[in-house]
Amino acid sequence: MVSLEDIRAAEDRIRGMVRVTPIKSSASLSALAGGSVWLKGEHQQLTGAFKLRGASNAVARLGDVAGVTTASTGNHGRALAHAARARGLPAIICVSSLVPQNKLDAIAALGAEARVIGASQDAAFAEARRLQRDEGFALIPPFDHADVIAGQGTLGLEILDQIPDAAAIAVPLSGGGLLAGVAAAAKALNPGIRIIGLSMERGAAMATSLKAGHPVEVEEVETLADSLGGGIGQGNHLTFPMVRDLMDELILVTEAEIAAGIRHLALEDGETVEGAAAVGAGAVLAGKLRATGPMVLILSGGNIDPARHTAIVKGET
Repeated sequence: MVSLEDIRAAEDRIRGMVRVTPIKSSASLSALAGGSVWLKGEHQQLTGAFKLRGASNAVARLGDVAGVTTASTGNHGRALAHAARARGLPAIICVSSLVPQNKLDAIAALGAEARVIGASQDAAFAEARRLQRDEGFALIPPFDHADVIAGQGTLGLEILDQIPDAAAIAVPLSGGGLLAGVAAAAKALNPGIRIIGLSMERGAAMATSLKAGHPVEVEEVETLADSLGGGIGQGNHLTFPMVRDLMDELILVTEAEIAAGIRHLALEDGETVEGAAAVGAGAVLAGKLRATGPMVLILSGGNIDPARHTAIVKGET
């Protein structure tokens, strides 16, 4: 549904708008996983998360609009605010009350409005759709959008450019835009590569939907992996089938395992990441994820509250 050609076009379009992020080996995780483990540092992206790729591509393809809007758990909203400011467009980012304050502050710092609506991403989406309908804003969803998926897919191209012999890519999974894009790119270049999705046990909407065979609603609950929260949308028409068809394995991790991943990446690899980015490391530490060849863990974001990160690293939470 999103082709390699779409992703290559996105790569050309956003060149200069996003950072080529570093990749490095992890000796400690490699020893635990039984094979070489590489850390792809998307937490070092300009807005602190991979979301800038998709948002930049989508905004670059807009015509004349009154502004841009979306519903977000934080990182997509920050990325869209950044891309909108570069185009001189106003942005209203609709969020639920579960989104951490540090992410709201980061959106506001980019000149956008962070509008808190209800206690779920579905409620936030309703307000974003109203802005689209009544005020002429372009609605750019965080994942179920072809231009967003193509933009995220540029990460897959980048990974295989850096690690051409990668046998597996472990991808944090929420709405599926990142996994769909990375998998579409990687499998087009190497059909044998394994794509492993990782999510939290608490409130994982895509995992629940895949088990049911169709998109379903889930209760949104607090989790260390807050960026992986939210539903996938009852009308999901792109990421659900792409994840279903392209993902080779799905692993769920507990809150304690996510915390262990955050702590390990900080103490052993010197990387400060949010919970969503630590699911791969958490799975390796728990013995749930093994390497049968070079394996890349995507560190998807680093937008964690500093005080919370300190507490986790100290073992206080």
